[in-house]
Amino acid sequence: MANRHQMKEALQQRIDSLKQQLHSLSRDIWTRPEVAGEEVNAHDVLVRFFSEQDQAWTVQSHYELPTAFRASWGSVGTTGEPRRLNVGFLCEYDALPEIGHACGHNLIAEVGAAAAVGLKAAVETQPELPVEITVLGTPAEEAVGGKIDLIRAGAFTDVDLIFMAHPAQQDASFLPTVTIAEVSVKYHGKASHASAYPWEGVNALDAAVLAYSNLSALRQQLKPEWKLHGIIKHGGAKPNIIPAYSELEFYLRTPRLSDLWDLKAKAEACFRAAALATGCQVEIIYPAHTYSNILPNDTLATLYKSNGEALGMVFPEQPASFSGSTDFGNVSFIVPGIHPFFHIGTDALNHTEKYAEAAGAEEAQLYALRAAKALAMTAVDVLCCSDLLQRVRDDFRLAKLREEK
Repeated sequence: MANRHQMKEALQQRIDSLKQQLHSLSRDIWTRPEVAGEEVNAHDVLVRFFSEQDQAWTVQSHYELPTAFRASWGSVGTTGEPRRLNVGFLCEYDALPEIGHACGHNLIAEVGAAAAVGLKAAVETQPELPVEITVLGTPAEEAVGGKIDLIRAGAFTDVDLIFMAHPAQQDASFLPTVTIAEVSVKYHGKASHASAYPWEGVNALDAAVLAYSNLSALRQQLKPEWKLHGIIKHGGAKPNIIPAYSELEFYLRTPRLSDLWDLKAKAEACFRAAALATGCQVEIIYPAHTYSNILPNDTLATLYKSNGEALGMVFPEQPASFSGSTDFGNVSFIVPGIHPFFHIGTDALNHTEKYAEAAGAEEAQLYALRAAKALAMTAVDVLCCSDLLQRVRDDFRLAKLREEK
């Protein structure tokens, strides 16, 4: 059996040796925030980072998506060994409109890169281990779900384990995220003079208002953990013109994918009822991928917590409720993985200006690199112990079975 202690020491030393370079990477992404699908600078920064590490990394820029990338490295292994176990790390790097990196995706990119180069240093101390490391840059998490596009392109077909970590208000080895579907609803009516001959018009704004009210009433009959929230994006041009067009945008969230189909059916009934009542035509469009909930993996979560505590992390009691969503959920249904959360030195809430400031602060570096070390150390545990690997795979299989019930 490989020397786990030696490997963990090596990865920590390697990450520490690169801390200035990793901070520069994170800071570069933070100072030039780019919204989903437009992460040109972030893509280039990460591609350059891996290309400049050493010649052993194979780097593919613009991998399957314009702002995605893939970086790969493999150990030699021992002749006659089974195929190399492929350990994946994910980098997110899209920002939010107007408030920049208020979800800390610059730190997610840094953690993924740091964990990957750290694990490479660990494996190099035990060259007989047949290991491959894959880093995927996954754009557009905040909008359309770049990971789902990469799933469909086959980017995860050869990956055996997947790791990433997300900034939050506390350290947590697992938080149960929820499914989410974005829906755009467009009503088409008929314009007319609102004072002279309103009877000639068909009021699309009335349809939008009725739909909004229908959904507000629907909330009273929903399960407590089901969520729906939205806005009226367009409601007309001038008060003296009956609006011929209106548009709403809503998010629908449930703890499980099977629940989401029920909520979608209820919401669509509300949208169609408003069209029927006003005489409008309605379009119901789902412009983005549906995000699944994250499947838990108890073995990986336990290992991550143990490694994190050894590094000084503190894991308080899990919050009573958490309703965030991520396209990592979809990945967790096809590859065993973990998506822990890590404290970055602030009590500010994600998606606020204060959190954006904290994500770019020097103080966040200690916490980000500590999360990277904990991820890489967890990977070492699994790589060095076939029993642990089997338990990870069993957890994955059982979690999927529970989800299907």
